[in-house]
Amino acid sequence: MEVIRSADCQDFRSRATGGMLMVEPWLRGTLTEIDAVRRQVLHALELASEDVERWCAGLSDEEMNARPFGLAPVAFHLRHIARSLDRLLTYAEGGALSGAQMDALASEMGGGASAEVMLAEVRAALGEARQRVLMVSQGSYEDPRGVGRALLPSTVGGLLVHCAEHTQRHIGQAVITAKVVVGERA
Repeated sequence: MEVIRSADCQDFRSRATGGMLMVEPWLRGTLTEIDAVRRQVLHALELASEDVERWCAGLSDEEMNARPFGLAPVAFHLRHIARSLDRLLTYAEGGALSGAQMDALASEMGGGASAEVMLAEVRAALGEARQRVLMVSQGSYEDPRGVGRALLPSTVGGLLVHCAEHTQRHIGQAVITAKVVVGERA
């Protein structure tokens, strides 16, 4: 089996998507100098960033806050991605949540979000999360960590994996909601 190198991935472009790269980050052969756990977390964050740009960046303020069929708005999912990454990485780093983080959690479902502000928040958070993930030592993956007020048991590695899976869960929900909202345009 011939392995395709990252430089060759540039050839995998589709005319139907206007030349957008259709190969997901984890299949591009990038970040090979980083261990597999952190590499996959970084690839999940990269995919989330690409999905934000592709599906959410063109939404108006009204569309960002729309609740079609009672679904949570795109703004909630973007806020939740940004703020939950901060919380999860705080736990992974061995910290406790601050009052500001708890206040941010309580305000995630708030309405009236500006699309520009929401996009800036999630972009900044994804970039900061990337830097924080890179700072985690591979040797710390099995280190125990307590999560939440009850200090539920986890590990540094478990929290990193949850950063990836949780981000992907919510970006998927944001994308679906964005598609519904765009589909409702007159």
